[in-house]
Amino acid sequence: MTKQDYYEILEVGRDASPEELKKAYRKKAYQHHPDKNPGDHAAEDKFKVASEAYEVLRDPEKRALYDRYGHDGLKQKGYSGFSGFDDIFTNFGDVFEEFFGFGGGRRSNPDQARKGADLRYDMELDFMEAVHGVEKEIEVEKYVLCKTCEGRRTEPGKKVETCSTCRGTGKVIRSQGFFTISTACPACHGEGVKITHPCKTCKGMGQVIASKKLSVKIPAGVDTGSQMRVKGEGEPGRNGGPAGSLYIVLHVKPSDVFTREEDDVIVTVHISFSQAALGAELEIPTLEGKRNFKVPAGTQSGTFHKLQGLGVGRLRGYGRGDLIVQIVIVTPGQLSKRQEELLRELSELDGADVKQKSKGLFEKFMG
Repeated sequence: MTKQDYYEILEVGRDASPEELKKAYRKKAYQHHPDKNPGDHAAEDKFKVASEAYEVLRDPEKRALYDRYGHDGLKQKGYSGFSGFDDIFTNFGDVFEEFFGFGGGRRSNPDQARKGADLRYDMELDFMEAVHGVEKEIEVEKYVLCKTCEGRRTEPGKKVETCSTCRGTGKVIRSQGFFTISTACPACHGEGVKITHPCKTCKGMGQVIASKKLSVKIPAGVDTGSQMRVKGEGEPGRNGGPAGSLYIVLHVKPSDVFTREEDDVIVTVHISFSQAALGAELEIPTLEGKRNFKVPAGTQSGTFHKLQGLGVGRLRGYGRGDLIVQIVIVTPGQLSKRQEELLRELSELDGADVKQKSKGLFEKFMG
Protein backbone atom coordinates (compact mmCIF):
# COMPACT_ATOMS: atom_id res chain seq x y z
CA MET A 1 0.00 0.00 0.00
CA THR A 2 1.44 3.38 -1.03
CA LYS A 3 1.74 5.83 1.84
CA GLN A 4 0.37 9.34 1.36
CA ASP A 5 2.79 12.23 0.94
CA TYR A 6 3.48 13.94 4.27
CA TYR A 7 3.18 17.43 2.78
CA GLU A 8 -0.20 16.54 1.29
CA ILE A 9 -1.39 15.19 4.66
CA LEU A 10 -0.66 18.53 6.34
CA GLU A 11 -1.72 20.48 3.23
CA VAL A 12 1.47 22.55 3.02
CA GLY A 13 4.05 23.20 0.33
CA ARG A 14 7.41 21.44 0.28
CA ASP A 15 9.08 24.73 1.23
CA ALA A 16 6.90 25.21 4.33
CA SER A 17 8.64 26.86 7.28
CA PRO A 18 8.70 25.23 10.76
CA GLU A 19 6.05 27.69 11.93
CA GLU A 20 3.82 26.87 8.96
CA LEU A 21 4.21 23.13 9.69
CA LYS A 22 3.26 23.63 13.33
CA LYS A 23 0.21 25.71 12.37
CA ALA A 24 -0.95 23.11 9.83
CA TYR A 25 -0.47 20.23 12.28
CA ARG A 26 -2.27 22.09 15.07
CA LYS A 27 -5.24 22.54 12.76
CA LYS A 28 -5.31 18.85 11.73
CA ALA A 29 -4.77 17.58 15.27
CA TYR A 30 -7.58 19.71 16.66
CA GLN A 31 -9.91 18.67 13.81
CA HIS A 32 -9.35 14.92 14.23
CA HIS A 33 -8.69 14.84 17.99
CA PRO A 34 -10.17 11.58 19.41
CA ASP A 35 -11.78 13.48 22.31
CA LYS A 36 -13.64 15.62 19.79
CA ASN A 37 -14.61 12.53 17.79
CA PRO A 38 -15.36 9.78 20.34
CA GLY A 39 -15.72 6.36 18.74
CA ASP A 40 -14.72 7.66 15.31
CA HIS A 41 -11.87 5.35 14.27
CA ALA A 42 -11.41 7.17 10.96
CA ALA A 43 -10.74 10.43 12.82
CA GLU A 44 -8.29 8.65 15.12
CA ASP A 45 -6.44 7.25 12.08
CA LYS A 46 -6.25 10.72 10.52
CA PHE A 47 -4.90 12.07 13.81
CA LYS A 48 -2.18 9.39 13.82
CA VAL A 49 -1.26 10.05 10.18
CA ALA A 50 -1.02 13.82 10.73
CA SER A 51 1.11 13.25 13.84
CA GLU A 52 3.43 10.94 11.91
CA ALA A 53 3.81 13.52 9.14
CA TYR A 54 4.58 16.29 11.61
CA GLU A 55 6.99 14.07 13.57
CA VAL A 56 9.08 13.65 10.40
CA LEU A 57 8.83 17.13 8.89
CA ARG A 58 9.58 19.00 12.13
CA ASP A 59 12.95 17.18 12.39
CA PRO A 60 15.46 18.77 9.93
CA GLU A 61 17.43 15.50 9.53
CA LYS A 62 14.36 13.33 8.91
CA ARG A 63 12.84 15.95 6.64
CA ALA A 64 15.98 16.12 4.48
CA LEU A 65 16.02 12.32 4.25
CA TYR A 66 12.33 12.21 3.31
CA ASP A 67 12.69 15.00 0.71
CA ARG A 68 15.47 13.07 -1.00
CA TYR A 69 14.42 9.44 -0.72
CA GLY A 70 10.77 9.48 0.39
CA HIS A 71 9.26 6.88 2.73
CA ASP A 72 11.80 4.22 1.67
CA GLY A 73 14.67 6.41 2.86
CA LEU A 74 13.11 6.77 6.31
CA LYS A 75 12.44 3.03 6.51
CA GLN A 76 16.05 2.18 5.68
CA LYS A 77 17.18 4.46 8.49
CA GLY A 78 14.98 2.62 10.96
CA TYR A 79 12.06 5.05 11.28
CA SER A 80 8.94 2.95 11.87
CA GLY A 81 6.22 5.59 11.72
CA PHE A 82 3.66 6.57 14.38
CA SER A 83 5.37 6.71 17.77
CA GLY A 84 2.32 6.44 20.01
CA PHE A 85 0.09 8.90 21.86
CA ASP A 86 2.28 9.25 24.92
CA ASP A 87 5.35 10.19 22.89
CA ILE A 88 3.34 12.61 20.78
CA PHE A 89 2.16 14.59 23.80
CA THR A 90 5.60 14.47 25.36
CA ASN A 91 7.40 15.68 22.22
CA PHE A 92 4.76 18.05 20.85
CA GLY A 93 3.78 19.68 24.12
CA ASP A 94 4.03 23.19 22.64
CA VAL A 95 1.41 22.28 20.04
CA PHE A 96 -1.12 20.91 22.56
CA GLU A 97 -0.87 23.68 25.14
CA GLU A 98 -3.84 25.32 23.42
CA PHE A 99 -5.98 22.20 24.01
CA PHE A 100 -5.16 21.42 27.62
CA GLY A 101 -3.41 24.50 29.03
CA PHE A 102 -0.14 22.66 29.70
CA GLY A 103 2.62 21.06 27.68
CA GLY A 104 4.12 17.63 27.33
CA GLY A 105 7.31 17.86 29.30
CA ARG A 106 10.02 15.20 29.20
CA ARG A 107 11.07 13.11 32.12
CA SER A 108 14.09 14.63 33.76
CA ASN A 109 16.70 12.99 35.87
CA PRO A 110 17.82 15.44 38.57
CA ASP A 111 20.99 13.44 39.26
CA GLN A 112 22.07 13.23 35.61
CA ALA A 113 25.34 14.97 34.82
CA ARG A 114 24.87 17.75 32.28
CA LYS A 115 27.46 19.44 30.12
CA GLY A 116 27.85 23.20 30.57
CA ALA A 117 26.89 25.69 27.90
CA ASP A 118 29.36 26.70 25.19
CA LEU A 119 30.38 30.36 24.95
CA ARG A 120 31.41 32.62 22.06
CA TYR A 121 34.05 35.35 22.06
CA ASP A 122 34.61 37.62 19.04
CA MET A 123 38.22 38.72 18.57
CA GLU A 124 39.55 41.35 16.15
CA LEU A 125 43.04 40.93 14.68
CA ASP A 126 45.29 43.14 12.58
CA PHE A 127 46.15 41.77 9.15
CA MET A 128 49.75 40.96 10.12
CA GLU A 129 48.69 39.33 13.39
CA ALA A 130 46.51 36.93 11.41
CA VAL A 131 49.29 36.24 8.90
CA HIS A 132 52.10 35.60 11.38
CA GLY A 133 50.15 34.42 14.44
CA VAL A 134 49.99 36.11 17.81
CA GLU A 135 49.38 35.44 21.50
CA LYS A 136 46.52 37.45 22.98
CA GLU A 137 45.19 37.85 26.48
CA ILE A 138 41.41 38.02 26.69
CA GLU A 139 38.96 38.49 29.53
CA VAL A 140 35.77 36.43 29.51
CA GLU A 141 32.79 37.04 31.77
CA LYS A 142 30.96 33.81 32.46
CA TYR A 143 29.31 31.64 35.08
CA VAL A 144 31.68 29.67 37.30
CA LEU A 145 30.98 27.16 40.08
CA CYS A 146 30.07 28.78 43.37
CA LYS A 147 32.98 28.23 45.75
CA THR A 148 30.72 28.33 48.80
CA CYS A 149 28.47 25.41 47.87
CA GLU A 150 30.73 23.89 45.15
CA GLY A 151 27.81 23.87 42.75
CA ARG A 152 25.45 21.95 45.07
CA ARG A 153 23.13 25.01 45.33
CA THR A 154 22.36 24.48 49.01
CA GLU A 155 23.97 25.92 52.12
CA PRO A 156 27.06 23.95 53.27
CA GLY A 157 25.97 21.10 55.55
CA LYS A 158 22.41 21.13 54.28
CA LYS A 159 20.94 18.52 51.93
CA VAL A 160 18.57 18.88 49.01
CA GLU A 161 15.15 17.34 49.51
CA THR A 162 13.34 15.04 47.12
CA CYS A 163 10.30 16.77 45.64
CA SER A 164 7.21 15.44 47.38
CA THR A 165 4.93 16.21 44.44
CA CYS A 166 6.69 14.04 41.86
CA ARG A 167 8.72 11.92 44.33
CA GLY A 168 11.95 12.79 42.58
CA THR A 169 10.91 11.79 39.05
CA GLY A 170 10.63 15.36 37.79
CA LYS A 171 7.27 14.67 36.14
CA VAL A 172 3.63 14.19 36.94
CA ILE A 173 1.03 12.12 35.09
CA ARG A 174 -2.27 13.72 34.15
CA SER A 175 -5.30 12.15 32.51
CA GLN A 176 -7.16 14.16 29.90
CA GLY A 177 -10.05 12.26 28.42
CA PHE A 178 -8.67 9.63 26.06
CA PHE A 179 -5.04 10.40 26.93
CA THR A 180 -2.56 10.03 29.76
CA ILE A 181 -0.09 12.89 29.58
CA SER A 182 3.30 13.24 31.24
CA THR A 183 4.21 16.82 32.14
CA ALA A 184 7.04 18.55 33.98
CA CYS A 185 6.41 18.73 37.70
CA PRO A 186 5.07 22.22 38.51
CA ALA A 187 6.51 22.13 42.03
CA CYS A 188 10.17 21.48 41.13
CA HIS A 189 10.03 22.43 37.43
CA GLY A 190 11.18 18.98 36.38
CA GLU A 191 14.28 18.82 38.59
CA GLY A 192 12.99 16.23 41.07
CA VAL A 193 14.45 18.06 44.06
CA LYS A 194 13.67 21.11 46.16
CA ILE A 195 16.26 23.45 47.62
CA THR A 196 14.95 24.36 51.05
CA HIS A 197 18.15 26.11 52.22
CA PRO A 198 19.59 27.84 49.13
CA CYS A 199 23.22 28.91 49.20
CA LYS A 200 23.40 32.58 50.18
CA THR A 201 26.34 33.28 47.88
CA CYS A 202 24.79 32.04 44.63
CA LYS A 203 21.13 32.20 45.79
CA GLY A 204 20.62 28.52 44.98
CA MET A 205 21.96 28.73 41.41
CA GLY A 206 25.16 26.79 42.06
CA GLN A 207 26.99 29.30 39.85
CA VAL A 208 28.09 32.91 40.02
CA ILE A 209 29.24 35.34 37.33
CA ALA A 210 32.96 36.08 37.30
CA SER A 211 35.61 37.40 34.94
CA LYS A 212 38.49 35.19 33.88
CA LYS A 213 41.63 36.11 31.95
CA LEU A 214 42.93 33.67 29.37
CA SER A 215 46.07 33.63 27.25
CA VAL A 216 45.23 32.42 23.74
CA LYS A 217 47.70 31.48 21.00
CA ILE A 218 46.42 32.38 17.53
CA PRO A 219 48.17 30.27 14.86
CA ALA A 220 49.61 31.83 11.70
CA GLY A 221 47.32 31.82 8.68
CA VAL A 222 43.92 32.42 10.28
CA ASP A 223 41.36 34.56 8.48
CA THR A 224 37.99 36.17 9.11
CA GLY A 225 35.54 33.46 10.13
CA SER A 226 38.20 31.16 11.56
CA GLN A 227 37.20 29.62 14.90
CA MET A 228 39.28 28.37 17.79
CA ARG A 229 37.89 26.04 20.44
CA VAL A 230 39.20 26.33 23.97
CA LYS A 231 37.95 23.18 25.70
CA GLY A 232 36.63 23.50 29.23
CA GLU A 233 36.43 27.31 29.24
CA GLY A 234 32.67 27.51 28.70
CA GLU A 235 30.18 27.48 31.55
CA PRO A 236 30.43 24.77 34.23
CA GLY A 237 28.39 21.58 33.99
CA ARG A 238 25.71 20.39 36.39
CA ASN A 239 26.00 17.46 38.79
CA GLY A 240 29.63 16.83 37.89
CA GLY A 241 29.12 17.20 34.14
CA PRO A 242 31.96 18.61 32.01
CA ALA A 243 32.28 22.32 31.35
CA GLY A 244 31.39 23.64 27.91
CA SER A 245 33.88 25.07 25.42
CA LEU A 246 34.79 28.63 24.53
CA TYR A 247 34.65 29.32 20.79
CA ILE A 248 36.76 32.27 19.66
CA VAL A 249 35.52 33.69 16.35
CA LEU A 250 38.15 35.76 14.52
CA HIS A 251 37.64 38.96 12.53
CA VAL A 252 40.66 40.23 10.56
CA LYS A 253 40.96 43.91 9.70
CA PRO A 254 41.87 44.61 6.03
CA SER A 255 45.38 45.75 5.11
CA ASP A 256 46.18 49.06 3.43
CA VAL A 257 48.88 47.32 1.35
CA PHE A 258 47.84 43.72 0.72
CA THR A 259 44.73 41.98 -0.52
CA ARG A 260 44.30 38.37 0.60
CA GLU A 261 42.79 35.58 -1.48
CA GLU A 262 42.91 32.38 0.61
CA ASP A 263 46.66 31.73 1.11
CA ASP A 264 47.83 34.14 -1.61
CA VAL A 265 48.35 37.88 -1.11
CA ILE A 266 48.26 40.53 -3.83
CA VAL A 267 50.27 43.75 -3.75
CA THR A 268 49.79 46.48 -6.36
CA VAL A 269 52.93 48.28 -7.60
CA HIS A 270 52.64 51.53 -9.55
CA ILE A 271 55.36 52.31 -12.11
CA SER A 272 55.93 54.96 -14.78
CA PHE A 273 55.67 54.45 -18.54
CA SER A 274 59.45 54.63 -18.91
CA GLN A 275 59.99 52.01 -16.19
CA ALA A 276 57.52 49.72 -17.93
CA ALA A 277 59.14 50.22 -21.33
CA LEU A 278 62.78 50.03 -20.26
CA GLY A 279 62.49 47.81 -17.19
CA ALA A 280 63.45 48.75 -13.66
CA GLU A 281 64.59 47.44 -10.30
CA LEU A 282 62.64 48.68 -7.31
CA GLU A 283 61.63 47.78 -3.76
CA ILE A 284 58.23 46.21 -3.11
CA PRO A 285 56.51 45.36 0.19
CA THR A 286 56.22 41.70 1.24
CA LEU A 287 54.85 40.05 4.38
CA GLU A 288 58.42 39.97 5.75
CA GLY A 289 59.42 43.53 4.76
CA LYS A 290 60.91 45.20 1.67
CA ARG A 291 62.35 43.13 -1.18
CA ASN A 292 64.02 43.97 -4.50
CA PHE A 293 61.93 43.25 -7.56
CA LYS A 294 62.91 43.47 -11.24
CA VAL A 295 60.33 44.85 -13.62
CA PRO A 296 61.02 43.29 -17.05
CA ALA A 297 61.34 45.65 -20.01
CA GLY A 298 58.12 45.92 -21.99
CA THR A 299 55.85 45.18 -19.02
CA GLN A 300 52.17 45.89 -19.70
CA SER A 301 49.77 47.51 -17.24
CA GLY A 302 47.74 44.91 -15.37
CA THR A 303 50.46 42.24 -15.60
CA PHE A 304 50.73 39.81 -12.67
CA HIS A 305 54.02 38.34 -11.44
CA LYS A 306 53.99 35.41 -9.00
CA LEU A 307 56.60 35.12 -6.25
CA GLN A 308 56.19 31.57 -4.97
CA GLY A 309 56.17 30.80 -1.28
CA LEU A 310 55.90 34.42 -0.11
CA GLY A 311 52.20 34.32 0.77
CA VAL A 312 50.37 33.23 3.92
CA GLY A 313 51.30 30.01 5.72
CA ARG A 314 48.71 27.28 5.18
CA LEU A 315 46.67 26.76 8.32
CA ARG A 316 46.10 23.09 7.48
CA GLY A 317 49.00 21.57 5.64
CA TYR A 318 52.53 22.55 4.71
CA GLY A 319 54.07 25.44 2.84
CA ARG A 320 52.80 28.91 2.03
CA GLY A 321 50.78 30.61 -0.62
CA ASP A 322 52.24 33.05 -3.16
CA LEU A 323 52.79 36.79 -3.35
CA ILE A 324 51.17 38.17 -6.50
CA VAL A 325 52.63 41.45 -7.77
CA GLN A 326 50.22 43.43 -9.93
CA ILE A 327 51.82 46.07 -12.13
CA VAL A 328 49.88 49.26 -12.83
CA ILE A 329 51.36 51.88 -15.19
CA VAL A 330 50.63 55.42 -14.05
CA THR A 331 49.99 58.06 -16.74
CA PRO A 332 51.28 61.48 -15.60
CA GLY A 333 48.59 64.13 -15.25
CA GLN A 334 50.91 67.06 -16.10
CA LEU A 335 53.98 67.12 -18.34
CA SER A 336 56.90 69.52 -18.43
CA LYS A 337 57.66 71.15 -21.79
CA ARG A 338 60.65 68.86 -22.32
CA GLN A 339 58.63 65.71 -21.42
CA GLU A 340 55.96 66.67 -23.93
CA GLU A 341 58.59 67.25 -26.64
CA LEU A 342 60.17 63.86 -26.04
CA LEU A 343 56.82 62.07 -26.06
CA ARG A 344 55.78 63.78 -29.30
CA GLU A 345 59.11 62.76 -30.80
CA LEU A 346 58.47 59.18 -29.67
CA SER A 347 54.96 59.19 -31.13
CA GLU A 348 56.39 60.29 -34.49
CA LEU A 349 58.85 57.40 -34.38
CA ASP A 350 55.99 55.03 -33.52
CA GLY A 351 53.81 56.47 -36.23
CA ALA A 352 51.07 57.02 -33.67
CA ASP A 353 48.46 59.74 -34.03
CA VAL A 354 48.31 62.04 -31.02
CA LYS A 355 46.44 65.24 -30.23
CA GLN A 356 48.13 68.26 -31.79
CA LYS A 357 49.70 70.80 -29.49
CA SER A 358 47.34 73.69 -28.89
CA LYS A 359 48.57 77.10 -30.07
CA GLY A 360 49.32 79.91 -27.70
CA LEU A 361 47.54 83.29 -27.93
CA PHE A 362 50.42 84.94 -29.89
CA GLU A 363 50.62 82.03 -32.36
CA LYS A 364 46.87 82.19 -32.92
CA PHE A 365 47.08 85.96 -33.59
CA MET A 366 50.05 85.66 -36.00
CA GLY A 367 48.79 82.49 -37.71
